[in-house]
Amino acid sequence: MKTLLKSLLITSAFALCSPAFAQTTLKFAHAAPETDLQQNLATFFADEVAKRTDGEVTVQIFPQGQLGNDGAMIDGARSGIIDVVMVGLNNFSGLMPDSAALTLPFMFPDRETAYSVLDGEVGKGVLAKFEDHGLKGLGFPENGYRNMTNSRGPIRTPEDVKGLRMRVNNSKALNDMFQLLDAQPQQIPVAELYTALETGVVDSQDHPIGVTLSFKFYEVQKYLSLTQHAYAPLAVAMNLSKFDGLTPEQQQIILDVSKEAVDMQRQMSIDSEEKMIADLEAEGMEVNRDVDAAAFQAVVAPVWDSFIAENGDTLVNAIKAATAK
Repeated sequence: MKTLLKSLLITSAFALCSPAFAQTTLKFAHAAPETDLQQNLATFFADEVAKRTDGEVTVQIFPQGQLGNDGAMIDGARSGIIDVVMVGLNNFSGLMPDSAALTLPFMFPDRETAYSVLDGEVGKGVLAKFEDHGLKGLGFPENGYRNMTNSRGPIRTPEDVKGLRMRVNNSKALNDMFQLLDAQPQQIPVAELYTALETGVVDSQDHPIGVTLSFKFYEVQKYLSLTQHAYAPLAVAMNLSKFDGLTPEQQQIILDVSKEAVDMQRQMSIDSEEKMIADLEAEGMEVNRDVDAAAFQAVVAPVWDSFIAENGDTLVNAIKAATAK
């Protein structure tokens, strides 16, 4: 009996040390607060991956820039310090300059068009390019359409933007856009933006509705104008070596869950947008929808010309062709 028990214990020990029982923990980082839909996506991803791999792959979430700003998180994911990263697609334009075509002003007339392009051959082609930089592209959730907020007054025409000290991200296209609108664009990391608005370093910014709400910019901004001047995709990417180190079954689970998480987060964004606008109004923001979009498009048209001159028109034409289908 003692011999049998000893044999079983030895067998169990070997089994626990075997690859079948190896556990992988993925560090998932993003910059948004836990109240943001990005956290909903990350939580769904973590729960489903753990469940479908029977606990062999677990996910630890690091929200609100705990592991660094957008650039630092991308570097961390490329080096393997971080396993999965979710940031605005614009943050990858340094690695993949032509991907900025997807974030050009007034590129997509509506969300459905954006989804069809991002999930179609154009988007798949961009995701494939992540591998050239040590990453596995997993999908394009959304931030939503960018809208302007400021502390001066409603924005209805391009003239209303003139002179605003506008915080911008690292997108060259958006920098060029606000220069054409005679604003004073300043690049400030989103983690520092609240303080910059509060202290008057800048008096305006542009973000999707959800970000304006989750980062509580309503506390330091009075006016929200629904300019919808650019669609803002997020990108989820995984360290390529970490992905390749998973079993084929685990890799497929990661891909399947990523797609489902993107679809879920997009739908949540659609379903919650009007409520989020109402919440911002309840917090004291004045919201206007009477924006002269045609006037804005006319002024910022040269942004496209500048992009094409620097990066060629291949991706722009592919997007336009896919949009026309």
